[in-house]
Amino acid sequence: MLVNLNEVLADAKAKKYGVGLFNTTDTDMLEAVISTAEELRAPVIIGTAEVLLPAGELKLIAPAIIAAAKRATVPVVVHYDHGLTFDRCMEALQLGFSSVMFDGSAGDYAQNIADTREIVKIAHSFGATVEGEIGHVGSADSNDNDATDLYTKVGEAFDYATATGVDALAVSIGTAHGAYKSKPKLDLVRLNEIHNALEIPLVLHGGSGLTDDDFRNSIANGISKVNIFTDLCLAGNAAMKDGLEKNMAYLDIRNLKVEYIKEQVKKKMLVFGCNGNS
Repeated sequence: MLVNLNEVLADAKAKKYGVGLFNTTDTDMLEAVISTAEELRAPVIIGTAEVLLPAGELKLIAPAIIAAAKRATVPVVVHYDHGLTFDRCMEALQLGFSSVMFDGSAGDYAQNIADTREIVKIAHSFGATVEGEIGHVGSADSNDNDATDLYTKVGEAFDYATATGVDALAVSIGTAHGAYKSKPKLDLVRLNEIHNALEIPLVLHGGSGLTDDDFRNSIANGISKVNIFTDLCLAGNAAMKDGLEKNMAYLDIRNLKVEYIKEQVKKKMLVFGCNGNS
């Protein structure tokens, strides 16, 4: 069933489990995520991000994701992740996404508030939810994740959430997007302070590559939504490598790819504790 963030994250926040956002660029990933969620009876968030559109254009992938969400026997949020432009966020809403993230975190703080507030107004009129970001989650290819001055500040997070009316907030506490070159150091004290100051659910970006304990500790200290993408890509890569080495046929490799990605999704869902909550 197609739902928005509020319909899954309120329960996750209350019961202290995490809901995974698994970004997808094709129907192999889509099948893997939805089928695993149904097997585990887990709520799930699925979608794509603006930086991923060259690998799966919105108009091409959106109908498949939305149709799969509506058919699913568990709650599925269709979320547009890291929307960088107003036009693309509007396109996602018009195509039927039930949630969008507007990411103005790399720009001016006041402009981020103004832009986010406008998108919140419009998205809510669609019945959709909005995730914002304060602090900046950098890339694992750079040293941004070690720059503590880019971490989310409690006061700014509170002011931003109050001024914009966002339904969920992505925070920067030491994670980064992509494959980590060194072990990240998460600022769980900062996370707990933000959690205690805000009423809305908090989101952890850059989840791929964290340890199981990192996830559990982050969820225990206030995270309700965890974003995963790179680990799915690595699983798909491994499947294609293994399939080619075994001289498997194309469609058999495709099915192996779904199987490997499902294993990764299942592992994450069990660690997040969202299984059995739908």
